[in-house]
Amino acid sequence: MGTRMFVDSWRTVVAIIALVALIQGCASAPPRMNPLPAELSEQAEIPGMPNVKLWADRAPEHVEEWLKAPEELLRTRLGGIMDREHNYLAISGGGSNGAFGAGLLNGWTESGTRPEFTLVTGISTGGLIAPFAFLGPEYDQKLKEIYTSFSTSDLIIERSYVNIIRNDAISDTAPLRALIAKYVDEEMMQAIAEERRKGRILMIGTTNLDAARPVMWNIGEIARSGEPDALDLIHDIMLASASIPGAFPPVRIEVEANGKRYEEFHVDGGVTSQVFLYPLGLDWRKVEQRLNVQGKPRLFVIRNAYLEPDWETVDTRLPPILNRTISSLIRTQGIGDLFRLYLGSLRDGIDFQLASIPDDFDKVPAEPFDREYMNALFERGRSMSKNGYPWVDDPYGLESASTDWRPDEE
Repeated sequence: MGTRMFVDSWRTVVAIIALVALIQGCASAPPRMNPLPAELSEQAEIPGMPNVKLWADRAPEHVEEWLKAPEELLRTRLGGIMDREHNYLAISGGGSNGAFGAGLLNGWTESGTRPEFTLVTGISTGGLIAPFAFLGPEYDQKLKEIYTSFSTSDLIIERSYVNIIRNDAISDTAPLRALIAKYVDEEMMQAIAEERRKGRILMIGTTNLDAARPVMWNIGEIARSGEPDALDLIHDIMLASASIPGAFPPVRIEVEANGKRYEEFHVDGGVTSQVFLYPLGLDWRKVEQRLNVQGKPRLFVIRNAYLEPDWETVDTRLPPILNRTISSLIRTQGIGDLFRLYLGSLRDGIDFQLASIPDDFDKVPAEPFDREYMNALFERGRSMSKNGYPWVDDPYGLESASTDWRPDEE
């Protein structure tokens, strides 16, 4: 297997399971409990928490409303991020490769140059990192523990082949959810809520499997909602964001529409996007102007993966063919998402900075969550960052190309 595009056997198993289930028609996973009908998808909200669940593929309508809000009201709600510089952080998916991002953040703190982020977003493993990155350096040690102390057996329970065919995934993620609950506790939720009151934003992405659309969750609004089940919902969202379909079970989230309760299925945000900042349909320049942002905003993107593909001579058997095919699809999707983010940054006048796993890191994990591998990757990210990470501002060579296609600078 290639050294830079390791894909664990889960993906092959998932594909084979799908074929077997299709042929045999024997799946008997727990039935859906009142799934949300398509005609109510635009009305569905989390009970007691309006506007915390947003489609990530279009501009939220309520943003236009607050853009027109009176100055006094705007300062009451967002005063802490007005009249100042803005730094944004977007953290990609990548499974155990999230150790790179965790190490980079730790090293960034050591360098003394790590800024406070106005907006933090995370997908998949990035969704697990994002709350700790959002709260800042005092949570670095917890982040390090999560990505250097645990192995596959600490995070999932692998099911037997018989149970796989009769269930919704090849693994049970109860241990992972318990780990999330251990680290993201009531105290941490209240810390997130306090930062939200200052105006700062923390978003985690999932995929609504029924709608096949990306969803952004406003974690800060959930944290400060005062609802008794807010912390459980945050745990569910973080788990869902990292739940690879087939490998991990979908997470069932209760919503309300027309006064009735329904169920949504949410899975890995990476199914629909590997990294995000805000819907590109949103005019971010208007946001910058309304908040009186000082200077040019900076976007830092942590890609917990490689930019370049590696060569692998593929065997003629089905498992390696499926492995290589799916890994290639995921990689090219991630590159496309980065490209879209880069173009959006150019359009909106944001300084783009990218970090990714260096091509010369050639260790290969022996299991999905290999502690030795993650420790090595964590240290590589940390060592690169503590002395000043070499951020890339032109990942595709566009600066040297014709600029006719670019938006005019104001």
